[in-house]
Amino acid sequence: MSNPDSERRPGQIILGWWSTELGARTTGAQKGLSARLRRGDDVTVLCERPVHDLAHHLGLRDGARIARLARVLAHVRDHGPRSLPRRLGTGDPPIMSQLRFERLVRSEGEELEAALRRALEMAGHAANVAHLGESVLLWSDAIRTRWCFDYYGAEPPKTALSKESAQ
Repeated sequence: MSNPDSERRPGQIILGWWSTELGARTTGAQKGLSARLRRGDDVTVLCERPVHDLAHHLGLRDGARIARLARVLAHVRDHGPRSLPRRLGTGDPPIMSQLRFERLVRSEGEELEAALRRALEMAGHAANVAHLGESVLLWSDAIRTRWCFDYYGAEPPKTALSKESAQ
């Protein structure tokens, strides 16, 4: 028998968890969990059963990564189709300046978490939860590149190979 989570992308798992555990914050449990996650250190966040459920569904055993992910997700109040970098690059001038955005994409660890929390505040606490969660979980040069293209509203290159074949 296969594990249904193994067939789902991490973003889908994260969106499902966010929708159930935090989402619209219509219940006292959702409001309380959101507040504890936003304010908690790693140990406090890891004391929450829903965080362990998320880690289990993602197959994640790195406490610092799952705590960081849960804290960032607790700052999202509205899920929508546009990614956070796309929202940040919208407007004239954009919601987030190019320089501040560059600092965000160069960030790592705790610095990244703080930058994302500030970015979410600037974006009205709205983002595509699946995109954001997957990005936080898998933060890498490839994710940074995708964020840069999203910020400018451009289509990212598919692969290095397709780029070479187009020349």
